[in-house]
Amino acid sequence: MNWITHYVRPRINSLFSRREVPENLWSKCPECGTMLFHRELTDNQNVCTSCDHHMPITPRARFAALFDGGAFAEVKVPVPVADPLHFRDQKKYPDRMRTAQRNTGEAEAMLVAEGEVGRTRIVAAAQDFSFMGGS
Repeated sequence: MNWITHYVRPRINSLFSRREVPENLWSKCPECGTMLFHRELTDNQNVCTSCDHHMPITPRARFAALFDGGAFAEVKVPVPVADPLHFRDQKKYPDRMRTAQRNTGEAEAMLVAEGEVGRTRIVAAAQDFSFMGGS
């Protein structure tokens, strides 16, 4: 057995092999195409540092930025009606709702929270556009 083949070559190959990089480490700005590191984007509240394009953020991220210290409590709201208008389309409205709920992990597009802003108690609401366009 050759020690170069069995010991040295695997060591050299491991030095030059590609490492797995998580997919969500970098984001591309849809406006200017700049690649942005995820921490840099989060620190800048999802605004591109090159062109000032505002990228969407979730309601929870919005509340964390809005309320003092990022502390807030979600306000429970009534469960949405399954299909109030009996809307007809290529796909049934209840099916669209279930798909949106599964994809976003939310029961509906609107999220309501209470917390403090400048030592004043407030209640705020935010919509998640990725949930069926805010429906």
